[in-house]
Amino acid sequence: MHSAPRLRADIVARAILRQSGQDGRMAVMLRRGDPDAGGILVVLADRQGSGVVLRQTRTPEGEEAWLRASGDSPLEPLALQDYLDRQLKYDPDLWVLEIDAPDFSPPFNAILL
Repeated sequence: MHSAPRLRADIVARAILRQSGQDGRMAVMLRRGDPDAGGILVVLADRQGSGVVLRQTRTPEGEEAWLRASGDSPLEPLALQDYLDRQLKYDPDLWVLEIDAPDFSPPFNAILL
């Protein structure tokens, strides 16, 4: 099994923001992490501030994919912030992106696990 080489986190983060903003959605970088090896969290948020957090992962075949790290149900704003704070405490190299996604589905090319 051969996995694709990993792109730098800053390149992936900018590509996600660019791709997500193409249809006029708000897409912002909330936090810059390590440019080379930082993981990326993507918050898919509705207009009330609730959201679902996606985390980078890999499929068993080694392809890049995304996991609904915060669970299947959207988190309310305070629970969402608590979740992000816990993740950043555990891994200070994380990037955090937020994308306007009222249906909580990613507006970028993503394999969801």
